[in-house]
Amino acid sequence: MTSGNGSAELLGREEPRRRLAGVVSNARNGIGGSLVLRGDPGVGKTALLEDTLSSSPLETVRLSGFEAEATVAFAGLQRFVTPLAAQLDTLPGQHRQAVLIATGAIDGPPPDRFLVGLGVLGLLAEAGQHRPLLCAVDDAHWLDPESLDVLTFVARRLQAESVALLFASRNDPAMDVRLAGLPALRLGGLAPGPAVALLSRSLDSSIDPVAAARIARAIGGNPLALIDLAHELSVAELTASSLADEPLPVGHRLVEHYVRQVRLLPGSVRTWLLIAAADSTGNLELIGRAARQVGIAASAGDAADQARLVDLGQVIRFRHPLVRAAVYNAASGTERRRAHGALSAAAADLGLSDLEAWHAAKAQVGTNAAVARRLERVADRAGQRGGNTSRANVLAQAAELTPPGPLRNARLLAAAEASLAAGGAQIGLELVNRLDAASLDPVQRCRAALVRASFALFTPDPAELVWGTARLLDAAAAVHDLDPLLEQTTLLRAFEHCLPPERLLRGVTLSRLGERLRDGARVADGSAAVVLRGLAAHILLPYAEAVPIMRRAVEQLLAIEDDRELLRLGAVGVALTTALWDHRGRDACLQRAAEAARAAGSLQLLDTALWTLSLAELTGGTPGRAGAYIDQVRELRQAIGYPAEHVVNAAYLAWIGAARPQVEALAEAMRQAGFGGVHASAVAALALRDLAEGHYRDAYQRLRPLIDDPFLQVTPLEYPDFVEAAVRAGHPDEALPVVGRLMAMADANGWAWTRGVALRSRALVEPEPETLYGEAIETLTGARLTVDLARAELLYGEWLRRRRRRREARAQLSSALGRLEQAGATVFAARARTELEATGLRLSARSPDTSDLTPREATVARLAAQGRTNAEIGSTLFVSANTVDYHLRKVFQKLGISSRRQLADRLGRDD
Repeated sequence: MTSGNGSAELLGREEPRRRLAGVVSNARNGIGGSLVLRGDPGVGKTALLEDTLSSSPLETVRLSGFEAEATVAFAGLQRFVTPLAAQLDTLPGQHRQAVLIATGAIDGPPPDRFLVGLGVLGLLAEAGQHRPLLCAVDDAHWLDPESLDVLTFVARRLQAESVALLFASRNDPAMDVRLAGLPALRLGGLAPGPAVALLSRSLDSSIDPVAAARIARAIGGNPLALIDLAHELSVAELTASSLADEPLPVGHRLVEHYVRQVRLLPGSVRTWLLIAAADSTGNLELIGRAARQVGIAASAGDAADQARLVDLGQVIRFRHPLVRAAVYNAASGTERRRAHGALSAAAADLGLSDLEAWHAAKAQVGTNAAVARRLERVADRAGQRGGNTSRANVLAQAAELTPPGPLRNARLLAAAEASLAAGGAQIGLELVNRLDAASLDPVQRCRAALVRASFALFTPDPAELVWGTARLLDAAAAVHDLDPLLEQTTLLRAFEHCLPPERLLRGVTLSRLGERLRDGARVADGSAAVVLRGLAAHILLPYAEAVPIMRRAVEQLLAIEDDRELLRLGAVGVALTTALWDHRGRDACLQRAAEAARAAGSLQLLDTALWTLSLAELTGGTPGRAGAYIDQVRELRQAIGYPAEHVVNAAYLAWIGAARPQVEALAEAMRQAGFGGVHASAVAALALRDLAEGHYRDAYQRLRPLIDDPFLQVTPLEYPDFVEAAVRAGHPDEALPVVGRLMAMADANGWAWTRGVALRSRALVEPEPETLYGEAIETLTGARLTVDLARAELLYGEWLRRRRRRREARAQLSSALGRLEQAGATVFAARARTELEATGLRLSARSPDTSDLTPREATVARLAAQGRTNAEIGSTLFVSANTVDYHLRKVFQKLGISSRRQLADRLGRDD
């Protein structure tokens, strides 16, 4: 689009200009924000950006997307950060390294794109400290996926930074997904009044207003179409066309208009234009060299400029994307391949290896092993910079150019694995489905099974979820003598894969799984073998015999220093530590996994770790901490563009008193999707809710099926609730053997958690329980088991009240109420409050200290109360330190405090 038309195309755009000016004004006042301009070609997106940039007092950074760079990982980001290079040294080392590796400045381990995003966020925040910054990204739909992911990640996190980030993009369903979560302004055609004014202004003589209105209506008020029609047709021709019953669609008419213009040009100019259209980067030297490859003189470009089809400056810009589309699509396939071949040769001369391979692929008909190898090298370079999406796309293209056989399978499989790393579940599944199963070797078949199993968790695919463990065991057996390390990895994934479906598992028994894990542990030494032995013992051996083997596996996990190794093995630590009732080890494994994922910038692994932490906190932790982890998952999913309102933990909802039908419906939906574990946890949480509310028969009926059909480490955690439900529902004989199992487990593992709840449970079945209650409370005190300790005090207080020992009962019940309220255990706090009032004590309604805080402020407050610095909180919530400081100041103001010490005193450190 030439600057000469820019002002004309802004007619009737007062509202979009006001919105853009508001974003810029906010940035100037320290309130970061973003806006996306969406629309079809010709509606003036670029003109609006240019107008905003030219009139803004802010420092500006500009970036345009190019199709030829769309498969070059972080190509756009490299150009974006160049003007900000002076600020790189202010970033934390890890973030600086991620940005430098991604942009090709240094070599190093491939960073996750979201770790790069944190670095760029810090870069912009620092730059904005010196002078407010306006960043504009035009043709965002042509950016490479890694650059777009980074910039949209940053745009979602801008809050208290002096930075505005504007995007312009075509209407495209795929871009709706990529730009999810960003405020958008869809540009349509002009209203009738401005459209007629623009057409009249663009004509050399006056036109009948009625005819002008018909024309404007026929082409939808598209500004560029109005201008170009005015240049193409006389007033008489326009008036005649306005009387036609079926005017041509604007896109078709404009393309035909540009095609006619091109066909009037000499052949050399048409060829030059085709080369420029095939390139799309606007690189003058590259296009000039390519033109010389086919004997075209440089003067051909001047002729294209004089024809008002391109604008020659530092780079070549087509008047409009439709001009480029018209030039390219009007050429024959042979002509287009010739242009790409010339560009490939020119790129090779300039040392632009990625572009050389890209154009070589476009110039090819059928398969070509040599070009496929060059594309594979391009993909490898993308992977080295952390560009998994680009790596997947380029490898898929290389596979298309590869003759059928093992090498084609290898490239498709590598593309699927890269897509998995990038979170592209649907694309990855399509790549796996394109494999030639008959020519897969055992190792490839095993890798394909791993990819399918991983994708099943994202899709989700109920059949793959419930059959996944059986299929992974078959895949592991196929590589038993070929690749021991791959076998062990596959066996670990097979165990992990049995946890989501739990009792819905199909095609394999738990005992068979345990036998395969044990066999796999014999293949090779190392951490994986130790962990596999621990898992096998967990499944196959009597509890007392399994404890020392599981403990060695946990010790091995906690001793791992390499984050990559930890991320490979750490997820299974949850099962082992839970089986041991080792809440400290469980928290340590999960916290380390979360920190390793955060350090690597792997937000999908971090999402899994935080979600698991939220579930774990509901047993042996506190609902308050569970809610805090759910808040972090919401923050994370907002950062990467997923709908945060879909973050729902059914068990947590039951704990905090959500409507039963809502929890039950959610639990059933998860069961139908194959997530039997989520369903069972929600049922158990509803049973616990029944206990809290005195519905003992309901609690017993919910828990009895779970106890009768036990599942690994999950069921023992439900023993204490079942004992209480059975005793209170009139089935003490059924509670006795369960108490015995709990006591035996406590003797075997030696942990305070097991012994404390075992003593509490035993007190429920003994005629004289006072000593047992005292021992349970003493055992649980100081073990950071707030809710279990409070429940022991609650049961003891209830027993004391029923024996009319009101003063002693009040002491226990008051302590229990304080702990339960502090922990966010809403339903049990209500029971404790009722019991206290039954002793004759009158209680005032409690008003939580954080009741006026927004969810974001409450999360920041909790983390600050735990002693985290602003930088640490920012890293946890994927925001800048500026934003943390902004929210913390609002927290202090709302709570009427002035220091972090006061905040910790107000909120309590356990929450």
